[in-house]
Amino acid sequence: MYQSFDILRDPTVGPTRLALLRAELARLSLDGFLVPRTDEHQNEYLPASAERVQWLTGFTGSAATVIVLAGTAAIFVDGRYTLQVRDEVDPAAFEPVHTAEESPGQWLGRHLKPGMAIGYDPMLHTVSGLRRLQTLVSDAGARLVPVAANPVDLIWTDRPAAPLGAVSLQPASLAGEAAEEKLARLAKILVDGKVDACVLTQPDSIAWAFNIRGQDVPHTPLPLSFAILKATGKPQLFIAGAKLSEAVRASLAALADLSEPGAFLPALASLGAAAARVRLDPDTTAAAIADAISTAGGLLVDGPDPVTLPKAVKNSGEIAGTRAAHVRDGAALVRFLAWFDAHSADPGLTEIDVTEKLEAFRAETGRLEDLSFPTISGSGPNGAIVHYHVSRETNRALDRDSLFLIDSGAQYRDGTTDVTRTLAMGTPTDEMRDRYTRVLRGHVAISMARFPKGTSGAQLDALARMPLWVAGLDFDHGTGHGVGAFLSVHEGPQRISKLGTTALEPGMIVSNEPGSYRTGAFGIRIENLVLVTPAEEIPGGERPMMGFDTLTLAPYDRRLIDVALLTDDEILWIDAYHARVRQILTPLVDADTARWLDAPTAPLVA
Repeated sequence: MYQSFDILRDPTVGPTRLALLRAELARLSLDGFLVPRTDEHQNEYLPASAERVQWLTGFTGSAATVIVLAGTAAIFVDGRYTLQVRDEVDPAAFEPVHTAEESPGQWLGRHLKPGMAIGYDPMLHTVSGLRRLQTLVSDAGARLVPVAANPVDLIWTDRPAAPLGAVSLQPASLAGEAAEEKLARLAKILVDGKVDACVLTQPDSIAWAFNIRGQDVPHTPLPLSFAILKATGKPQLFIAGAKLSEAVRASLAALADLSEPGAFLPALASLGAAAARVRLDPDTTAAAIADAISTAGGLLVDGPDPVTLPKAVKNSGEIAGTRAAHVRDGAALVRFLAWFDAHSADPGLTEIDVTEKLEAFRAETGRLEDLSFPTISGSGPNGAIVHYHVSRETNRALDRDSLFLIDSGAQYRDGTTDVTRTLAMGTPTDEMRDRYTRVLRGHVAISMARFPKGTSGAQLDALARMPLWVAGLDFDHGTGHGVGAFLSVHEGPQRISKLGTTALEPGMIVSNEPGSYRTGAFGIRIENLVLVTPAEEIPGGERPMMGFDTLTLAPYDRRLIDVALLTDDEILWIDAYHARVRQILTPLVDADTARWLDAPTAPLVA
């Protein structure tokens, strides 16, 4: 299994560990400390050695910030985790705060007093994030104090060692471009930008640029490492040698000068001593990295990670691989859906049983490298927890006459998948069918959207919400996130959300996943991955328009669709999508599954 159902949450750890941390802060003459859930690379999925928030509080979600002061402490989460945090954290120790209501900076501003010293780990805070905090803290008459050693690490006596996952080469046929060509393109960007070097701190950028993949964190094939790209000369790659086989080492040595991670900060100081102009992304680069360059005499040039946009715009090899991965994954999904339809009423069938079955179908493809994230498998009220993670403690038997939400994805060598389907168990209520159909209408609106060059995800986000808004409903997460090619399932800079300001470009992949959640009752989410298509002329139009090509192949649950709420165009789109699912997947599944697939993909109106 690529996921565990062991109980990870433990609210009881919070008070004791909070007391230990406060004692350590007192020893360091600090009045508070900031604990973001991240590592020195600003990763979403972390190695066990970087799970400081979970160790300190018991919270297991993928995004959080903790602020500890002498008399109070708070944990900040977004809309995905407002329910989960209250189950996993002792509120007497850590006050749960929704970031939509108050940001960590605003909360800190309310609690600071003149003269207070607030500690932070400069490897865990980005340059831009620290700038914002510095302003807030200074306005309160307090000061931020960098620490040489993270005080959480000092009291975490059984902290795991840093990972040493093996690094592999991504074949050029799947990468779509040789690493030498990518590095040459990146060097030209630096030359054009009149900088001498650029620091890469995000492992997915390094993986893409050097055509490598790793095994250092769960669910994302990242090789934890740093790199320095140069306008002229070989780049430098800082990666633990224990991760490299002789073949991989030889391949990388032809591309870059290799060093151990411990040589990274001294190399930055050398850049600074040479008065180099060094580009770094202030939104993703740790403050300690910028400080190492500037204090040695280097000139910092703010600029986006030069890999981010080329990585987001998939080339023909990456697109072909991604399509193949989705066809393979679609066949596994349809086998699962047929099984679920036959067995969802079995007595005692649980969320874990369902999760294991779906993973088994994917494993039977013989191509599964990992899951792209832990499966969200929620029966009834658990489906209303947006990022619910089933454990042996929370595991529920499937409810009759309720809904089951399953959000899952896979990592194949040729592509990354992410798909959500909401399934009826027994007889759904009118409310369930109404909400499902509204979510489906928003999902179809994104699928059908046409838009000109320069359009951002923020401009499209409302299309997915409008059918919900007119009924007084909404959802507290983005409509879609970017997705990598056998890389991160959450990839920027593109996204469909209120904050998605990056213009969409042909070749980008984003998710399309509106939802609706009734706390304590059920959750509904429908998700496909879509590919931005090149602009095409529209007959009678004045400018070419881009659109989306749906990559995911899996039927929607017809039992939950109220056809009377759909427009003719929506019905046509759903029928065409279902016909495509049936045509592509029928030859790839067993006879029983093929027969089952006929009904859920039949036209909505006879």
